[in-house]
Amino acid sequence: MARVKISSVPTIRRLPSYLHIIEAAQKEGKDFISGTVIAEELELEPIQVRKDLAITGISGKPRIGFPVAELLDAITKFLDWHHTHRAILVGAGNLGTALAGYAEFNRHGMSILAAFDSDSRKQGTRINGVEVFPLEKIGEKVKELEIELAVLTVPSPYAQETTEVLLAAGIKAIWNFTNIKLKVPKGIIVQKEDLSSGYAVLSVKIARNRN
Repeated sequence: MARVKISSVPTIRRLPSYLHIIEAAQKEGKDFISGTVIAEELELEPIQVRKDLAITGISGKPRIGFPVAELLDAITKFLDWHHTHRAILVGAGNLGTALAGYAEFNRHGMSILAAFDSDSRKQGTRINGVEVFPLEKIGEKVKELEIELAVLTVPSPYAQETTEVLLAAGIKAIWNFTNIKLKVPKGIIVQKEDLSSGYAVLSVKIARNRN
């Protein structure tokens, strides 16, 4: 896959929403779907949808729309969701447990194969079917399970030191759910997920609606 430009990130974030709508159209037996229909569902401008979908290489036909099957395949391949991403979860608290049980990850190729936590009471148990190991086992399990991705949900004060452990184990990509900006060497992929940002937008919308 060609290197994705940073300017394309907002488009990439919208593609999963498009995918849900297109999958629903396929289940209804539709062979084509228009950009306008997708736009209306997501409260976007049709031109934005067409620009976003252009990144997949699929073009719509005037008055007909986009071919559903081809578009589903193109989006899935663009997102690399047709490949399995072998992952571990580090931090088996409430958020980690919820993420381990999120079925959409597995459906789209992310397989969480092991979890880790410093709490001895959690070690040896399972969260949504995923076994929890001591942090000391990270290096061993990363090698054994051929892990490429770590989902980081530890308390923020421990984020950086846990990251050092992950780097030493050979992890090259980290999905960071803490509020700490991680310091990593060049070439390591870090995707920071700030849940408070989504809540901030929701909160402002509620306030405006109230007024």
